[in-house]
Amino acid sequence: MPRINLLPWRDEQRQQRRLQFYIAMGVAFAVAALLVLIVNLTMENIVDHQKARNAALNSEITALNKRIKEIIDLEDKKDRLLARMEIIEELQRSRPVIVHVFNELVDALPEGTYLTEVRQTGQRIEIRGASESNTRVSALMRNIAKSEWLTDPDLEVVQVRASSGNDGVRASEFTVFARQVSATAEEASE
Repeated sequence: MPRINLLPWRDEQRQQRRLQFYIAMGVAFAVAALLVLIVNLTMENIVDHQKARNAALNSEITALNKRIKEIIDLEDKKDRLLARMEIIEELQRSRPVIVHVFNELVDALPEGTYLTEVRQTGQRIEIRGASESNTRVSALMRNIAKSEWLTDPDLEVVQVRASSGNDGVRASEFTVFARQVSATAEEASE
């Protein structure tokens, strides 16, 4: 006789599959949640690490900016000191020049001519004086032009004035400009 199983085996099998499906879904959901949690923690760790690196870089940048400012200040100080040294060296080189200029003025001064004022501004020298005649002023200018330490004589003013004494001598008051030959140009020519 054929056996007939009247038990609801299909329902039981369906319930068993449904249970396996729910278990598989739960496991998949748990694995997905675990993966999301792991990824989230990993990303937070990476972001925190990057923030820490950025903070370290910012502190280093601040320290380097301070050092750069100090270096710039030192370079400015160095430039100022070098400029001072250069001025001192130039003064040291030009110290004997004024002696030569006065010697040249004495040598260039013809007889019958005397100086009342000598003023120097930079390389320009203003020479004021009086002479017995205009030819002596011309001789002074020629002598200045021949000088090693003076050059470019330029006659500004010649005024003829009568002497206040009884001798009746007339004096020509003059103003001559000349240019001092610089020591560096003198050194270059040697």
